[in-house]
Amino acid sequence: MEKPSPALSALKTIVILAVSISILVPMLVVVSTSLASDSEIREAGGYVLFPTDPTLEAYRTIFASPLIFRALGVSVLVTVAGTLIALFVTITMAYALSRPVLFGKPMLLGIVLTMFFSPGLIPLYLMIKELHLLDSLWSLILPTAFAAFNFIVMRSFFMALPQELLEAARIDGASDFRILWQIVMPLSKAVIAVIGLFYAVAYWNSFFNAMLYINDQELWPIQLILRSYVIQGTSMTADQLGVQQSAAPQSIKMAVVVVALVPILLIYPFLQKYFSKGVITGAVKG
Repeated sequence: MEKPSPALSALKTIVILAVSISILVPMLVVVSTSLASDSEIREAGGYVLFPTDPTLEAYRTIFASPLIFRALGVSVLVTVAGTLIALFVTITMAYALSRPVLFGKPMLLGIVLTMFFSPGLIPLYLMIKELHLLDSLWSLILPTAFAAFNFIVMRSFFMALPQELLEAARIDGASDFRILWQIVMPLSKAVIAVIGLFYAVAYWNSFFNAMLYINDQELWPIQLILRSYVIQGTSMTADQLGVQQSAAPQSIKMAVVVVALVPILLIYPFLQKYFSKGVITGAVKG
């Protein structure tokens, strides 16, 4: 492989540094502001880069608040349950449609391809309403329990597996369920981990479905709290949070951003090693 010139290497370094700084500095401001006191935030004009007297009062306030704690529980429940259901649906459909012989396979593939297009907001809302899923956590899980793009990637990965191995298992008397569970899934850990991360990130960051289908504030996920009290700039008073004494409103807002951001960041390093094998292999062969 030809070695890049010093000028090109320097340009790449500058670009990577610029992108890294543009990402890290806002995150540092958010974390620092969440740790700053009320007086320091007022003196700095709303945002603090390096707090001189850091305090965890904002985090104590939000974790003592039933509103925030309940919203975190809803987000975790929806993310875990939704990811498991979405993986089950995607894996079983991808395996079935990756097999060379399946009754009605062209028609099923045609139905899946229609899922690339959204039915529209009003038809989707009316369907959720007719299914009596309004003000239910199922309205946050079921509408996004299948993604056509993830299905295509996983089906392509399954089709790239050695078919002789699967046929040998079938000759030995293994059923399709046993082949899927004991042969296909162990060989597909990379793509399952990556698709699982895609679904988990989508469920964790989702707030629009909650805004449409959930009127009960006790069922709000943390992202809807984030949108209502942080992005829209609504103040978070002690009464709204359900606590007796509240920290500075600005530091509470930034603390909510950190709490909503950290869980999904903690998952990524454990799955990062599967990305090149799971996504690139499936995408190229697809």
